[in-house]
Amino acid sequence: MGVPRIYPVILSGGSGSRLWPLSREDFPKQLQALATEKTLLQETALRLKGGPVSVAAPIIVCNEAHRFIVAEQLRAIGVEPKAVIIEPVGRNTAPAIAVAAQVIAREDPNGVMLSMASDHIVRKPEAHRAGLVPALAAASGGRLVSIGITPTGPDPRFGYIKRGAPIGDTGAHAIARFVEKPSVEVATGFLRDGGYAWNASIFMFPVGVFLDELARFEPAIVAGCRAALDKGQSDLFFTRLDADTFAKVPSRSVDHAVMEKTDKAAVVPVDMGWSDVGSWSALHAEHDQDNAGNTLIGDVVAIDSAETYVRSEKQLTTVLGVKNLAVVVTPDAVLIADKARDQDVKLIVDRLKSDKRVEATQQARTYRPWGWFQTMDEGYRFKVKRLVVKPGAKLSLQKHWHRSEHWVVVTGAAEVTCGKKTFVLHENESTFIPAGTVHRLANPGRVELHMIEVQSGEYVGEDDIVRLVDDYGRGGGTPAPRRVKAAKAKGKTRRKAGAVPSARRTARRGRTRRRGR
Repeated sequence: MGVPRIYPVILSGGSGSRLWPLSREDFPKQLQALATEKTLLQETALRLKGGPVSVAAPIIVCNEAHRFIVAEQLRAIGVEPKAVIIEPVGRNTAPAIAVAAQVIAREDPNGVMLSMASDHIVRKPEAHRAGLVPALAAASGGRLVSIGITPTGPDPRFGYIKRGAPIGDTGAHAIARFVEKPSVEVATGFLRDGGYAWNASIFMFPVGVFLDELARFEPAIVAGCRAALDKGQSDLFFTRLDADTFAKVPSRSVDHAVMEKTDKAAVVPVDMGWSDVGSWSALHAEHDQDNAGNTLIGDVVAIDSAETYVRSEKQLTTVLGVKNLAVVVTPDAVLIADKARDQDVKLIVDRLKSDKRVEATQQARTYRPWGWFQTMDEGYRFKVKRLVVKPGAKLSLQKHWHRSEHWVVVTGAAEVTCGKKTFVLHENESTFIPAGTVHRLANPGRVELHMIEVQSGEYVGEDDIVRLVDDYGRGGGTPAPRRVKAAKAKGKTRRKAGAVPSARRTARRGRTRRRGR
């Protein structure tokens, strides 16, 4: 039958909330360049190139909000995915892997999938590629293989896998047992006894065997994923699962659904310099440090400080006489945390969500298929944005009921549609778009278009948008009537009273959802 083909499956649905405020649901850590000039997703997609076994183009599983960013990042490194599967809702790793396995099985029933997370770091990719050889040998014999990590210490953050008997001369071992995040004392005993690996959730499965075993233990997952795939649609180059059907699929991790139950489980331990980058301390360990153990990224000055990670994405940041801290500055939020507590950053995210703060999930910079925009300032009846439009890209043909816009070109050229007129603006030129006017912005040039947009009107929320034509298949969008009506009512009250909005009210308005366009 020959050597089965390996199909990489990259799971990119995580939110990475423990690296807040840099990583958020709208722009999580896998989409960011944290350790090299490439993003974690890009590094993952390139990791298997040049190895001893040949692999197919990757299959990406991601969510709706990230689909265009994922596609653009892969295009930027010359990787054309076999498929980009859109999860309408997260249902954990077992359903995500099951959908990808069914996509592969329909084309190649004898194929072997290699499932891995998109947000991990591997410092020794050649070791990872070499580890695929014994894993493939075991998978070819019908085994469900976990590629484990040779532990570097008794870390209680990870699950552990105990090796059992060797499987022939493949280099793989049967799995004796799984241990879920033991204490430091127990983990220390594991390392002393030997024969344990960290569970990094990297798996190599023969797709037919995996689907059979999953159907044996969790039949509703297999049936639900198949139905969601059958009822789904192709949209541009995306495969969309049927939302209602997929939402009913049981949420299970692949470990709990299959690996801890099957008698076909195997492990291949590999020393690949792996990190899940699951905290600021973990990211600190991946960067160069000065003589005092500090990592300083951005416009940062540190005096008499030690073992501290400081990252500034915006203004000058200084630290004095501090130790063992994580200090992270973004355009709209600042985190200062004891590194001993950095596993608890999610508590801050949870608090922000309960307070309905958009900073919990959204960044100041919002990415779109045409480029990105960032709110620079906002207040009562106005908002100032910076827009960057990629060469050849265009925004939707749209209109706004409650706001006017003034556009100023900083660099590049802008093709503007305003009503029945279409014209081109160059650097230092501007135009005005009255409220209610159908308009569109496009970049006809070969370099990025940078613009400043000033919005003014009775309501400047991002949901005041009506899309008439859109090249990216996005919905029409309409303003939220109640919110607009409430905003208008508040405005009238203040005008009658001659009041100036308080700082708290202005800040509260500033937390409107950064959507639209």
